[in-house]
Amino acid sequence: MVVKNTRNLKSKNIQTKPLKLNDEVVSQYIINNPDFFIRNANQIENLQIPHPVRGVISLPEWHMARQRNKIKQLESEITLLMEHATANEQLFSQLMDLQLKLIQTSDLNELIQSLNLWAKSLGLNGAYLYLFDDKWLLSAPSNYHYLALNSSQFDFIRVRHLQYSYQYLGSLNSTELDFLLPEHNYVGSVALSLLGKFGDLGLLIFTSANPHHYHAGQGTLLLEKISELLPILIEKWIMRIK
Repeated sequence: MVVKNTRNLKSKNIQTKPLKLNDEVVSQYIINNPDFFIRNANQIENLQIPHPVRGVISLPEWHMARQRNKIKQLESEITLLMEHATANEQLFSQLMDLQLKLIQTSDLNELIQSLNLWAKSLGLNGAYLYLFDDKWLLSAPSNYHYLALNSSQFDFIRVRHLQYSYQYLGSLNSTELDFLLPEHNYVGSVALSLLGKFGDLGLLIFTSANPHHYHAGQGTLLLEKISELLPILIEKWIMRIK
């Protein structure tokens, strides 16, 4: 009898022990009882939610505010996607236009001229092409020796601006400009792109008078595609040093 009574007392203690509520327990209850909000509609409507600006608001107001924020976020995402789509369409159109012009050129001089005119049509000062003299046969009797750039002498620019990337967008100091563009007028900003799979074949330069036209953080996809195409076309007129 004593054992039974003890068991009964333990059973009663277990049954009467209050359930400790926490977020997980409450959330699970609501999930298991989806009609909770219907049964308690009046209490839910009068429920006060802390608000950082207005002090407290009702649950329906809080829910509507969340929905408005979600709608604004979706609108921002859609706008951003539209901007990217438009930019990509323009990028594709510009690349196809240039590619067609470059493929149709009859020699390297004409290719450089087409590249330069294309750059100016975009509002840039111009385009410049250099080939590293240890990778191409540019010495006489070649007509393209003026394109030669000494790779070792270029290293001070490579180390400063192109050590971790094949593209650089931004400004150059006077020493760098004098080395790359000895007859340059005012140059506000530049886009530099190394040619070749390993960035060892040459250098493509676009210049702008606007110091803010090229800057860090801009996309370089168009620059990359042009730099991939150029060595293939150049090999039509100049032999590579193996």
